Amino acid sequence: MASIKNMQEKAIYKELSKRIKHHRILYPMKQSELADKAMVSIGTIKRFEKGEDISFLNVIKVLKALDLDGGLEILVSDPEERPSVKAGSRKILKRVRNSSTENTNETWKWGDEK
Repeated sequence: MASIKNMQEKAIYKELSKRIKHHRILYPMKQSELADKAMVSIGTIKRFEKGEDISFLNVIKVLKALDLDGGLEILVSDPEERPSVKAGSRKILKRVRNSSTENTNETWKWGDEK
């Protein structure tokens, strides 16, 4: 199978759908069985296996139906479980703020004044 590291987004999606189709065949499971187990339409399965776009929620349902959802933990890890956070060297930020280094004493202008 191809490495997805340097692929464009659409190519990555097609490669992942191809890999998931391969898992379905190895399971072994028919498209209709997967659709029933994932609680999606068979059309959704067919579109996905052709590399066409389906919702992310439906992709998760398909992964769960094929017992591949364990990989989701690797896909996006829990930031609070990072070793640097547990060691106390970094804290989780709630949001990113702009720096307050701008001069707030200036009078606001439209920009077309001379």
